[in-house]
Amino acid sequence: MPVFTHVPHEQFIADVHALAAALAADGEWTPDFLIGIGRGGLVPAVFLSHATGIPTLSCDLSSEVKEFADDVLVRLAARTIAGEKLLFIDDINDSGRTIRSLRERLAAAGAPPGSVRMAVLIDNLVSSQRIDYAARAIDRTTVKDWFVFPWEAVAPRASLEEDAAEVPERIA
Repeated sequence: MPVFTHVPHEQFIADVHALAAALAADGEWTPDFLIGIGRGGLVPAVFLSHATGIPTLSCDLSSEVKEFADDVLVRLAARTIAGEKLLFIDDINDSGRTIRSLRERLAAAGAPPGSVRMAVLIDNLVSSQRIDYAARAIDRTTVKDWFVFPWEAVAPRASLEEDAAEVPERIA
């Protein structure tokens, strides 16, 4: 049975401010758009947009609906080919599966190196993927909690358990 750790709203806001500060401190790279990754990255992207003034777009890999994932990523890659920079936002870099998929799909669509970066609220230091900006870090070799973000707090427990069980080694 997973241990559910609820992320308080105040912590979420602090994490958004930490990401905004990290972006502001990076004078070398400023994104033209923030891209919320559905589902978990949509809310953080909107909050980060308000904190930074950078406009938000979205893509949704979780729905597995081509028009809102693959097709969107091809259009976003075209924007990078035209010179725009994109920052993709997710709630957590846990296994690295989502980040890897995004990178592979964007590269296949021709996004040039350096045009895309990744940001998360929580970064798993032993994930298969490294990210560019994180508010906080965990080590999944010792931290097995399943983090419940404020927007997930309304989900039925069975739904949270199903999400947590998707990749059992994260919480075992």
